[in-house]
Amino acid sequence: MKASVQAVAVWGKTAPPHSITAIMITDDQQTIVTGSQEGQICLWDLSSELKISSKEILFGHTASVTCLAKARE
Repeated sequence: MKASVQAVAVWGKTAPPHSITAIMITDDQQTIVTGSQEGQICLWDLSSELKISSKEILFGHTASVTCLAKARE
């Protein structure tokens, strides 16, 4: 049985700024990945109805994310 875990972000009344500087979509066209000027990488779900919802935000870079690339298997 596979357990499902819902991601929760806590940052107060407003989300951190995310000025997109790079964008990529996965091969299955279900996830959009964005990089930001603030150094974050965000993962977004893309539904078959083309609705976008946030999935995860990754912090840690100290410089802008200006390029995204996917690894091969």
